[in-house]
Amino acid sequence: MKINNKELDINELTKDVYNDKSMIKMRGNGIYLSDNQIEVLNRYNINYKKYNSLSSLIFEIEEILNEEVDVDDLEDVSAKLSELNYYNNTEK
Repeated sequence: MKINNKELDINELTKDVYNDKSMIKMRGNGIYLSDNQIEVLNRYNINYKKYNSLSSLIFEIEEILNEEVDVDDLEDVSAKLSELNYYNNTEK
């Protein structure tokens, strides 16, 4: 593609946007997660694919948080998912 007489590659311009591991994507069953969040869940052997809603996934995470100590990364995931769940599922 040419812009201002310069040849530009759209794939090169957008590679960082589409390779961002913190970008939230639909993962199925109405659950939106980033690649980073999935990595954290995998560390704690939480298979997000087996949950049919974000609420049930958050419940499982909270169960683990009640039993474990020093799991700041999982606490962060739980907080962000809870916020996402609130904004997506609360009537305004």
